[in-house]
This record gives sequence, structure tokens and C-alpha cells, in this order.
Amino acid sequence: MTYLAIGIILIITSFLFYKAYMNTKDIQLNKINIDSGKTANLSSLSILHLSDLHLENISITPKELEQKLMGETPDLIALTGDFLDRKRSIPKLRPYLRVLQKLQPKYGMYAVLGNHDYVLKQDDLTHLKRTLLDFDCTVLQNQNKTVRVGNQALNIIGIDDYSTNRSNLAQAFHDIPTGMNLVLTHDPTIVLEMNEQSFDYLLAGHFHGGQICYPKAYHLVKMGKLARKNIIKGLHMQHGSPFYISEGLGQTGFNIRIGSRPEITFHTIRVY
Repeated sequence: MTYLAIGIILIITSFLFYKAYMNTKDIQLNKINIDSGKTANLSSLSILHLSDLHLENISITPKELEQKLMGETPDLIALTGDFLDRKRSIPKLRPYLRVLQKLQPKYGMYAVLGNHDYVLKQDDLTHLKRTLLDFDCTVLQNQNKTVRVGNQALNIIGIDDYSTNRSNLAQAFHDIPTGMNLVLTHDPTIVLEMNEQSFDYLLAGHFHGGQICYPKAYHLVKMGKLARKNIIKGLHMQHGSPFYISEGLGQTGFNIRIGSRPEITFHTIRVY
């Protein structure tokens, strides 16, 4: 192979990597409207959903996030895990949480942890959870909390990470009152095991929409049954109940995306 041919290959490869990196800056704002099909005395709830910040590889600054969210007034903020996987990244989370805290969601901000967060051990994991708490974010590890939306009860149920064998459905749903069930979890594959636990809406992340998805995200097959079915992003149904998989805001490995884009999602649901 001549030096000219090698040079051309390097130029093409560099251009493709640059374009894939620029895709990480192409943040998509998606708005999802879920109609429960019920008609009597429904209250509307707006949810801001962010997932998979992966602060080691994120291409949106806190200031840019603030600009993206300007004018938005979500009732509730849901964060579905994988904030980081190195303890030195914890301080980097604070300005992002400050942006979210300024939105002052009426019913609060809630988080679950993902497999990358659990790379942190003991004191470092406690530091992460304390940082979230510092900004009025409730961390749910197989726990639930009930808030009143109008005259209705909304059960916010946090199922711990399925991919690291931390999910406990019985514990997460323990003693919830009659009402609407909003589930937050990191790995959506848990829906395949929720035969006895009902949900009205479930939010998750984990797959990054493949991140490198050309023509398909073949590398995700080891990540479970949903991934093998190519259910890795967007709105889906399980046992007649809707669930949404975010493509996430950050990246893992190389800070590139092919066939996917970072995502900020607003969901409007009806609470009955």
C-alpha cells in the first residue's frame, strides 16, 4: 500500500470519527404524549426524563443544558441512572443538578442508579447519592414514594439496576396504595419479569439507542432479551402498558454516535 493510499484512508477515517463525534452534540428534544384512555377527572403531569449522562463522555455543558431547558416547566424530573463511573467525576455532576434544581419541579426530582454508577464502591457510592440529595433529588433503590397529583395518587417506584442483579420487585412495590404507578429503572429488560407488578408508565435508559448503530446495534445482543429483539429506544408496550427507553445524554467508550443521537425527553401523562 502506497503512502498516498494510507494518507487517504487516514483522512477518511478522521473525517468519519469527527462526524460521529459531532453527532454527540446533536441533542434531540423529544416530546411524548401518553393518553391513558380514561376520561374522568384526569390531571396532566409533565415529566422531564434524562438518562445515561456518562459524565466522562458528555458533549453538552451545564450551560448548554440550561439553554435547552429554558422556558420548560416540568412537574417532575426523572433521572434513570448511569451518571458516571469514576469517583473523580462526582463534582462534575453538581452543575448539571443545579440546572435541574432551578426548574423547581412541583412533585420533585427522582433518580435510580445504573450499572456504571455501581462501579463506585462504599464511600464513593455514598458520595454520589449524597450529591444527588444535596440538590433535592430523591434516590430510589427498590423503594417507592407516593405524591398527590390533584385528587389522584401517583406512586413513583424506583427499581434498582437489573443488569447488576439488584432489582427487587417485591421490595420496590411494597405497600404502595391504590393509584397510578410510574416506574423508574435503568435497564428496561426488567419489564419482561413484571408479570405480577403492574405499571402505568415506565421510564428507562441503558442502551443509548445502540450508540453505534449501523446498520443495527449488533454489539448489544449480550445485554439481554430486549436488546436481542432490537427494543433499544423509544416507546414500546408490555402487557398493554407503555414504557419508554431513552437514548441517553452521554456516551460510553468512544465519545461518538452513529445511527443514534443524545436525547432529552418530555413526557405528558394523565394521572387518574
